[in-house]
Amino acid sequence: MSTDPSEKFVHAEYWDQRYLERDEGQFEWAKSFANVRPFFEAHLPPATSTPKIVQLGCGNSTLSKDLFDLSYHSQTNVDFSEVVISTMRSKHPEMEWQVMDVRKMTFSSETFDVAIDKATLDAMLYGSLWDPDEEVRNNVKAYVDEVARILTPGGRWLYITWRQPHFLRPLLQRPDVWSLDVHTLQDEGGSFEYFGYVMTKRS
Repeated sequence: MSTDPSEKFVHAEYWDQRYLERDEGQFEWAKSFANVRPFFEAHLPPATSTPKIVQLGCGNSTLSKDLFDLSYHSQTNVDFSEVVISTMRSKHPEMEWQVMDVRKMTFSSETFDVAIDKATLDAMLYGSLWDPDEEVRNNVKAYVDEVARILTPGGRWLYITWRQPHFLRPLLQRPDVWSLDVHTLQDEGGSFEYFGYVMTKRS
């Protein structure tokens, strides 16, 4: 049993309570849109191709709206917190918002061209990543398998995190399902490194 206090992040009840108690407005767990925009510009299909995008664990980030303003209008936003989904649906009714656990999504297979994760997987990674707890491995496997299932052939999973590649590659690799590339995200502020992972599903 883990004693890591961040274990609470894997439970919807924690987030519902947090969103009820804190008036955070909008909160970014990993970089502002200005910092990550070059990564998305490099790896998203052009907006003119109207890709179907799913935002995984969207929280109250501005990312969905920022991409919507760049003409990515076909976005479905999911989070397992009913509180935050209700709030974001009221703020941005132009997009779709659904209460859903990313480890057991109800979408049909091969529904989305792009899946985006901005630190959602990180919330599942508590305790030692040198030897993850069985619950951590099970949660990550369930999530990664679901992302692979809902992506169309040739689709991409774009994941932004501060987690080091030597920890994440073993958890994310699916050689028969997708290729995996890692990019270091540049930052002028001198903060520690962030990474952009690109998983491209094989056709």
